Amino acid sequence: MTDFTMRKDAEGVAIITWDVPGKSMNVLSLDGAAELNALIDDALADAAVKGIVITSGKKDFAAGMDLNVIAGMKQGGAQAVFDGVMTLHRLLRKIELAGMDAKTKKGGKPIASALPGTALGIGLELPLATHRIFAAENAKAKIGLPEIMVGIFPGAGGTTRLVRKLGAMGAAPFLLEGKLSDPAKAKSAGLIDEVVADPVAAAHEWVLKASEADLVKPWDAKGYKMPGGEPYHPAGFMTFVGASAMVHGKTLGVYPAAKALLSAVYEGAMVPFDTALKIEARWFTNVLMNPSSTAMIRSLFINKEALEKGANRPEAPDQSVKKLGILGAGMMGAGIAYVSAMAGIEVVLIDSTIEAAERGKSYSTDLLDKAISRRKATEEKKVEVLARITPTTDYAALQGCDLVVEAVFEDPAVKAEVTKKAEAVLPPEAIFATNTSTLPISELARASARPDQFIGIHFFSPVDKMLLVEIIKGRETGPRAVAKALDFVRQIRKTPIVVNDARFFYANRCIIPYINEGIRMVAEGISPVLIENAAKMMGMPLGPLQLVDETSIDLGVKIAKATKAAMGDAYPDDAVDQVIFRLAEQGRLGRKAKAGFYDYDEGAKRQGFWSGLATEWPEAETQPGLTEIQHRLMFAQSLEAVRALQDGVLEDIREGDVGAILGWGFAPWSGGPFGWLDMLGAARAVEIAEDLAAKFGPRFTAPQLLKDMAAKGESFYGRTARKAA
Repeated sequence: MTDFTMRKDAEGVAIITWDVPGKSMNVLSLDGAAELNALIDDALADAAVKGIVITSGKKDFAAGMDLNVIAGMKQGGAQAVFDGVMTLHRLLRKIELAGMDAKTKKGGKPIASALPGTALGIGLELPLATHRIFAAENAKAKIGLPEIMVGIFPGAGGTTRLVRKLGAMGAAPFLLEGKLSDPAKAKSAGLIDEVVADPVAAAHEWVLKASEADLVKPWDAKGYKMPGGEPYHPAGFMTFVGASAMVHGKTLGVYPAAKALLSAVYEGAMVPFDTALKIEARWFTNVLMNPSSTAMIRSLFINKEALEKGANRPEAPDQSVKKLGILGAGMMGAGIAYVSAMAGIEVVLIDSTIEAAERGKSYSTDLLDKAISRRKATEEKKVEVLARITPTTDYAALQGCDLVVEAVFEDPAVKAEVTKKAEAVLPPEAIFATNTSTLPISELARASARPDQFIGIHFFSPVDKMLLVEIIKGRETGPRAVAKALDFVRQIRKTPIVVNDARFFYANRCIIPYINEGIRMVAEGISPVLIENAAKMMGMPLGPLQLVDETSIDLGVKIAKATKAAMGDAYPDDAVDQVIFRLAEQGRLGRKAKAGFYDYDEGAKRQGFWSGLATEWPEAETQPGLTEIQHRLMFAQSLEAVRALQDGVLEDIREGDVGAILGWGFAPWSGGPFGWLDMLGAARAVEIAEDLAAKFGPRFTAPQLLKDMAAKGESFYGRTARKAA
């Protein structure tokens, strides 16, 4: 079985088809690249061949490079990575020059690419090396270079070619942001050349008519000038200076891929094209050998994809949801209704009054109207989606539902009441899920007549934007309930993690210590500006004080009171409570009240820290070092993640890392808390933790699991790999 095949037709066109056996999407391996290289040699050497069309045997063109190949290259060290990348560069350059004379640029054969659907990563870098790119009229197709999103950048010529094609400014959204476009927008942006009904036929026609001038890329022609100017051209200078500042402003230096990409572009723009490709390969090698790229690829691509495909799904028949009941039409219930209806699921949305239920449905109306205004949806789509949502007060409408998600107030009595009312009319095989963020699932399941069919499904707000869903197993939750929850999450295109029942589950268990540590520092007289910037310089999207403002200070007060009532004298956060209770007393409840740690304008836009902070908690004359603050904030989260694993709340570190990044934005460059601790090394992590514990208290005491790993010289992922072997 081969990845690439070729047929030559009577008109003299060689059609090379990419169709990797056993894969739903084409990915490029080094063996596949060698096959393509041989076919290109064959076609270029055959006098009967007038032109070449490269296409796919699948509905999409390609998803990118085979990550297992990249991992294998890394094991051979930097030289092996560089050599592998240069092999790809030579292949794509061969396609680009197509047998033409090196000096006259004549005598080449036209090569076109025909994209039936999505083309990502190497799936676009390969077409960029051809002389004409034809894409199908496929609105669902995505075209782009998303590598930056997983900690690398386009290293097979995509960076160099796109910058020379569009200029640094024009290429920036596609390289630095990983922007994806449908074919029509990709054509408008200059990524591709034509959007047609039949790309193979159009490409076939073009290669038979193309002139020699059509084959010479602008950067291979005499007198080429980069669009927008080169680095020391007056216009280009401003672009590159601005780009450098913008990249550092966004990444704060913790994402090596963005800086390396910019270096490859800057250095490559000042040298001939072939030298620029070598520079790109060197910077790509540099990034790929950085532990950050390994961690990001592992968590944001490999592990995320595995969890979405059901890596931890129990054995059970397909549990796809056909009819969903939602109890409670507030923000969470309304959001769940929207994403479910968008996935094609029939939804019954119940609230205590029809007005409340209708308001819940109107949330979907508003989101769809916004999508229509942005040309991301149509009126027909809106009508179709809204028709799937039935707002009502009548529990009898739940008849026929195979899953119910309860999203009422965080009050055990209210939840128990609606559980019993729903189960009275539900089919006996229906699964009942509660969307709680803090209440123990096993306790809530007491209200159910079928505790084995009772499970927690914790959505994050806003539901339509947040990618993570936390599934919580109670003591009696059965495997079919877990399978049902996982299949539902897959239907609505989100990423699931499965955890066991415990106070705050996993995500909130780690988020709360992060927020609390930041608040403690305010009480200690540490500058709020220093706290927030220390967090962002470690890659956290929000500092702890902004995060508590966003989630609401009164929610923190409620959680604190409930936790103290449950823990009694063992409650550790009195120092935190002194701050948030004081803010709450003054009506500073966070962004929703336009007053919290920050001040806000009438539009709820942050204006800076509340001046009263300095009065209530004066800043100390001597401030601690940046590293100490960063260690406190990062270890507050990471040690809690280790405790969750040690206590059996987490069963899989992949879920711990993916959940941390998608749930609350834990430093994505690190791959998650377990990835970050592996970078530090267990021994160094224990050393830092013990230093923090000696200075700030037992909350920083290293868990026994981490101490044992340090003694054995183990890492989290090394330990997991040995267990799996």
